[in-house]
Amino acid sequence: MTTKTEMSAKYNHQEVESGRYEQWVQAGLFKPNGDKKAHPYSIVIPPPNVTGKLHLGHAWDTTIQDILIRQKRMQGFDTLYLPGMDHAGIATQAKVEAKLRTEGKTRYDLGRKEFVAEVWRWKEEYAQIIRQQWAKMGLSVDYSRERFTLDEGLSRAVRKVFVELYNKDLIYRGEYIINWDPELKTALSDIEVEHKDDQGAFYHVKYPLADGSGFVEIATTRPETMPGDVAIAVHPGDSRYQDLIGKEAILPLFGRKLPIIEDQYVDPEFGTGLVKITPAHDPNDFKVGNRHDLERINVMNDDGTMNENAGAYAGLDRFVARKQMVQDLQDQGYMLKVEPIVHSVGHSERSGVQVEPRLSKQWFVKMQPLAEMTLKNQTTAGKVNFVPERFESTFHQWMSEVHDWVISRQLWWGHRIPAWYNRQTEEMYVGEEAPQDSENWEQDPDVLDTWFSSALWPFSTLGWPDTDAADFKRYYPTNALVTGYDIIFFWVARMVFQGLEFTDQRPFKDVILHGLMRDEQGRKMSKSLGNGIDPMEVIDRYGVDALRWFLVTGSAPGQDTRFSYEKVAAGWNFINKIWNASRFVIMNLAETPAPTKVPTGSQLDLADRWILNRLNETVAQVIHLSDKYEFGEVGRALHNFIWNDFCDWYIELSKSTLNASDPQSKASKRTVLAYCLDQILRLLHPIMPFVTEKIWLTMPHEGQSLVVAQYPVVHSELEAAAAAKKMQLLIATIKAIRQIRSQVNAPLSRPIDILIAAQDPEVQAVLMANQAYIQSLAHSKKLTIEPKVMAPKLALTAVIEGAQIYVPLAELVDLQQEIARQEKELTRLEKDVIFLTKKLANPGFVEHAPAEVVAKQRTKLADYQARQAKIKARIQELQNA
Repeated sequence: MTTKTEMSAKYNHQEVESGRYEQWVQAGLFKPNGDKKAHPYSIVIPPPNVTGKLHLGHAWDTTIQDILIRQKRMQGFDTLYLPGMDHAGIATQAKVEAKLRTEGKTRYDLGRKEFVAEVWRWKEEYAQIIRQQWAKMGLSVDYSRERFTLDEGLSRAVRKVFVELYNKDLIYRGEYIINWDPELKTALSDIEVEHKDDQGAFYHVKYPLADGSGFVEIATTRPETMPGDVAIAVHPGDSRYQDLIGKEAILPLFGRKLPIIEDQYVDPEFGTGLVKITPAHDPNDFKVGNRHDLERINVMNDDGTMNENAGAYAGLDRFVARKQMVQDLQDQGYMLKVEPIVHSVGHSERSGVQVEPRLSKQWFVKMQPLAEMTLKNQTTAGKVNFVPERFESTFHQWMSEVHDWVISRQLWWGHRIPAWYNRQTEEMYVGEEAPQDSENWEQDPDVLDTWFSSALWPFSTLGWPDTDAADFKRYYPTNALVTGYDIIFFWVARMVFQGLEFTDQRPFKDVILHGLMRDEQGRKMSKSLGNGIDPMEVIDRYGVDALRWFLVTGSAPGQDTRFSYEKVAAGWNFINKIWNASRFVIMNLAETPAPTKVPTGSQLDLADRWILNRLNETVAQVIHLSDKYEFGEVGRALHNFIWNDFCDWYIELSKSTLNASDPQSKASKRTVLAYCLDQILRLLHPIMPFVTEKIWLTMPHEGQSLVVAQYPVVHSELEAAAAAKKMQLLIATIKAIRQIRSQVNAPLSRPIDILIAAQDPEVQAVLMANQAYIQSLAHSKKLTIEPKVMAPKLALTAVIEGAQIYVPLAELVDLQQEIARQEKELTRLEKDVIFLTKKLANPGFVEHAPAEVVAKQRTKLADYQARQAKIKARIQELQNA
């Protein structure tokens, strides 16, 4: 048995949490238990980027994950909570390049090798910060299995996947229009682009016809791309322009002839029904160009400046070139009009600059076959379950409409693409390792999109591609993924199709999706608004247990939530309530250990049987709700039972027994108190690991730590419906008496006479058997319980099921003081009535004030008059008493 230790008089979260996590880690409590007969349960942490510190979204994710793991561990599962971090290619490189700029350097000054070494140093610094934050959050991860998306094992998995997809013709290299970030000089996938409303314009430009017969009007929002125009298109069925098809127009400022073609892509209802075709700078124009075998003219450099194809504008920034071209078009008479607009424009998620649709040779994943396989799997028993279920339609829609995925990035930090080009021939080699005669080959300089390696996370972290790896065989597929709904496209979908493609299994059984953490005004947290909340600062202020309680009980699955210091403080108050209740229980336990068996026997009184029944109901409810991931409801069930039933009622009810002299009754009461507190701490531990461990270790008990203690289970022998019904009657009686006291501000410390007319024999029997509880909690001077009682002449009454309660008014108040108080209130009311009566008799007010204002004043007067009449009647009663 553990040695009993002391609890501080006041709950101090810093004192409670200090050093505890290190003890858990050193004891190896977070590692799998190695019991091969136990069911495995695994979660791999969504790897945070090594770009900075964890935010509230990370705290929300990992708290839910840790609750699941801690609960399953206590329920006897062989649990693995695997930690790790993501190299976050574009994001981390952007951070390190920004750091270098403050030192007056660029990555080119360092060279690729030294720059990558610089990023590794950054990674190590921030990885250590993240580990410290995981510890502060209390995450029960197995550090011996920590992974990184650029470690050797994961790099091997990435190379194998790339090569296999390439050999299956699911990865290809080609020229396509991609999203280009001119600042970071890299390609972006569609979901790395944020669309924002920007001020722009429709520039209506005159394109003269080559035969001199007139001109056509073309509207564009990007005149800087005009040097790349290769045709003008009309819709085949547009009767306005049938005579133009086959003719040529002159490109303003450049003089090049453009054929006028017909294509279904053109919307005859939009603008003039004529569009310029610029295949190298627009994805739709690219498709039109392919259909008509048109030339592709790229007019921009990697950094967003104009290239030699832009003629006189070469070397200018794209937006400077736009301004200059607009001026030249106006000066030379080509500009018909400029129409200001606000339109949605893509911006790089990382650098914030406006994205440039641009022709580029990149590597792509062919998505259609993978998407079809994934959607087919969702019709089988091996589907991925979405919680809430409505997000499956979001997943389905995206997978149905997905485009080929551009996976190459023009960066230095990341997984280098495993493709080599022969320096002497045009041969390309794709393989997991470099060609043997490597001096004749040059590796592709690009790296893979971060999400390519992250998509393999659930199985690459467990030892794949070694399918005989112990962890892979034991813990894959994983059981749950917890993440925000905003990352379904980025990550969830990609993990699903890669898992199915390479392991023939879903990567996880359930996806639990939470919403976004917003500020108290409902705004999304962002650096630009300056409204971000550092979870570590919240922990310093209120403790991690209070933050965890808020994060998991503050919203329903899939819903956004507003961060609230007030609600975190409410969580702290709840913990303080638990702390104080625990101190009371432990001080009264003497050396009574928490029972290893469920308390039963003839010594149990009504309150004991009731609280054990309520505990049993709560255990069943918590397990059921946890299995459905409804942690908000779990929180409500626990709060109601602990605060209301256990603290406010059972502990108060137990005091009369504990203060009595019967040793057997006291011992029985201690046993029930110890059992209930022990079970409460076990129920709460997955959510509040620190304070529950501190309290539990303070109790005399068997066991090393709550981390590996058994989770509560439902005991049929504790079911006591009859006791619950009787206790509800007893509680209703005590509440009714307390309500009478509150009506006249009579303090609970003042003893009073109570008369209960219990017409129902069963009600009378329950109340008679539990007079001690009524006397203690209602503080009676004299308690009478009879089928009929002589009702006092002046009394306050309350009706409960099967009985009526009377409390003589003289017992509650000093009649003369009460008369004086009521007369004072009557005087105040009479002044209000006179004032409103005069106001409503004034035609100037009644005729000119808004009708709703007048009506409100009339209602107020009627209310005052009604209260006035009641007080007069009450004074009369008191004077006649």
